[in-house]
Amino acid sequence: MQASLPKSAPGSSASDSAAVMHFATTESCLDINDFSLAYAGVPALQHLSLQVPRHRVTAFIGPSGCGKSTLLRAINRLHDLNESVTLSGNIQLEGRDIHAPQLNVAELRRRVGMVFQNPNPFPMSIYENVAFGLRLQGRMPKRKRDDTVEWALQSAALWEEVKDRLYRSAWTLSGGQQQRLVIARTLAVRPDVLLLDEPASALDPISTLKIEELIRNLKSQLTLVLVTHNMQQAARVSDYTAFLQGGELVEYGPTDSVFTNPRLQRTENYITGRMA
Repeated sequence: MQASLPKSAPGSSASDSAAVMHFATTESCLDINDFSLAYAGVPALQHLSLQVPRHRVTAFIGPSGCGKSTLLRAINRLHDLNESVTLSGNIQLEGRDIHAPQLNVAELRRRVGMVFQNPNPFPMSIYENVAFGLRLQGRMPKRKRDDTVEWALQSAALWEEVKDRLYRSAWTLSGGQQQRLVIARTLAVRPDVLLLDEPASALDPISTLKIEELIRNLKSQLTLVLVTHNMQQAARVSDYTAFLQGGELVEYGPTDSVFTNPRLQRTENYITGRMA
């Protein structure tokens, strides 16, 4: 496992060009090692190294265009079809390079699920939305499929709200319910990691609180990585926070430490709103 960067001594002037770590993880699910990504030669991520702890919520924060969503998509290999993208370094899932030639990309995306900013339920029933990935995996006894759909909806805190209308269109649900349905659809195939790209930014405050409660509850089952512009949300739901700026990792550590005792002035300026 990659060793974390050394911790700066109190009062020391840590370089603004290097990420500051508050800790060393002992059990990581994802290891990002000197990872860089460029679009048509223009750098988007530069030499990122961090460990994402297993069964914890890690938040990526930073200004627009800093590379948060780019990094999230790299973990899911969503850049594969963009011929202008070049990569260096590596990302490992449970010790295995996700870009290894023999790796099955479909299996990777089953293990690393992703939920986007806007809910995207399929034009089918609530039940069939959740069962969609299960059907792609092959034949499954109906009883087992029914049990898995119920389990996924319960895990997404949606079962009680929809159990009597499973065969109605998913589009009849509210925006917050649709987002939890998408999470249930992702959970149904039993991923190891759930990537969340601004999952509540399009929702009302009550739906947002339900999504945040769901995020906190899910970490007992899997590892979560959250991209958010909302500092309060990151502070409420995450165990660890990584601050990115200009495609670089500036600071990374336990959320309480990053928010209350940041090591770099750049981090403090962003968290306190003195930098857009």
